[in-house]
Amino acid sequence: MKMGRESTWGWGFAALAVVAGYWQWGWRGVLLALTLVAFWLLLQFSRALRVLRQAAAAPVGTVPSAVMLHARLRVGLPMAAVLPITGSLGRKVQEQPETFEWADASGATVRAEFEAGRLERWSLLRPGDDGDAEAAAD
Repeated sequence: MKMGRESTWGWGFAALAVVAGYWQWGWRGVLLALTLVAFWLLLQFSRALRVLRQAAAAPVGTVPSAVMLHARLRVGLPMAAVLPITGSLGRKVQEQPETFEWADASGATVRAEFEAGRLERWSLLRPGDDGDAEAAAD
């Protein structure tokens, strides 16, 4: 699994906290730093569970407005940031690249492709387009 820039920075700060704790207060500082790192990890885990719980409460693959979803997406968004925007889990369409779809009541559909957990491409499919898609990411 490839680590992203954010997680590299996070683990770097965690290691720096352990070193600074040891330098300042010895083993008590290391214990304090490890406690803070564990608390930070619990906060991240709690945030991820909250996002998944909220998304799981809605019907799979539905959004209030596919056009508004299409307008709010941007390249590089992680799946954890897309789920709160959609308000539901996407319907998986394809395995490689990971492709999910969300549709609204009018039949408009947003198809999003993720690579390494980040949004790379998406398109808006409207009912009268005959399969033509508006490309969103160049």
